[in-house]
Amino acid sequence: MPVSAFALAIAAAAVHALWNLLIARAVDPEAATAVALCVAVVVFAPVAAAVWDVDREVWPYLVATSIFELAYFALLAAAYRRAHLSVIYPLARGSAPVLVLVLGAVVLGASTSWMQGLGVLLVGIGVLVVRGGSRFRRADLRFALPIAACIASYTLIDKRGIRHATPLVYLELSMIVHALAYGSGIASTKGIAPLRAAATRETFAAGLATFGAYALVLAALQRASAASVAAVRETSVVIAAVLARSMLKEPVGVARLSGAVLVAGGVALVSLG
Repeated sequence: MPVSAFALAIAAAAVHALWNLLIARAVDPEAATAVALCVAVVVFAPVAAAVWDVDREVWPYLVATSIFELAYFALLAAAYRRAHLSVIYPLARGSAPVLVLVLGAVVLGASTSWMQGLGVLLVGIGVLVVRGGSRFRRADLRFALPIAACIASYTLIDKRGIRHATPLVYLELSMIVHALAYGSGIASTKGIAPLRAAATRETFAAGLATFGAYALVLAALQRASAASVAAVRETSVVIAAVLARSMLKEPVGVARLSGAVLVAGGVALVSLG
C-alpha cells in the first residue's frame, strides 16, 4: 500500500470518527443527519463544478452507490437514536473490511494476499474488542450488520466508479440523490421543526466532515486496493473510542486498548501485503 494512500486513509478515519460523534451526540440524530447531508451537498457544489470531469460511463456506478449510501445513512442515524456510538460504530466498521475482502475476491475477482487477508481479519477482531466486553444486543446487530454490508457494497462500487470522474465530482453527484431523498423523508415524517432545531454549528461541521472524510477515501482508492483502504480506515474505531470516552462519557478500558493494538497490527499487515 503506497504511503500516500495510507496517509489519506488515516486522515479519513479521523474525520469519519468526528462526524459520527457529532451525529451520535445530537438530540435527534436522524434530523441532524438530514441537515448534515444537505450542508455537504450545498457547500461543496461549487468545488465540484470547478473541477468538473465526468465520463458518461460513471452513471450506473452513481446510481448503485447512491442506493447503498442512502441505506447506510438511514440505518446509521436510526441506530444512533437507539444505541451508543461505542456499540454501533465498531460493530459496523469492523465487519465492513472483511466483507470488502470477500466480495472483492468472489464477485470482482480481485487478488488479495494472505497477509492482507490476515490483516483485515485482525482489524475486524480488533475493532470488536475495542467495543468492550459487554454482550451484544440483537437490536444492535440488526443495525450494525446491514450498515457494514452497505459500506462494503459502496466501497467496491466506488473503487470502479471513480475511474470515470474526479473524486470530488463523483462524491458530490453520489450525495445529491440520497441527501434529497433522506431529507425529504425526514421532513415528511417528522415535519420541518426538527430539521430547523438540528441546524446547529455541530451539525454543519458534521456535514463538512461527512463530505471531507469520503473525499479522502476516494482519493485513497485511486492509489490502493479497496480492502487495504477499508482496513486502514478502521483505525477510526480507536479514535471514536477516545472521543466517546472524553465527550460522551462512555467507558474505554483495557479491552478496548487491547483492541486498538490488534487494529494497529492488522493495519500494518495490510500495508505490507
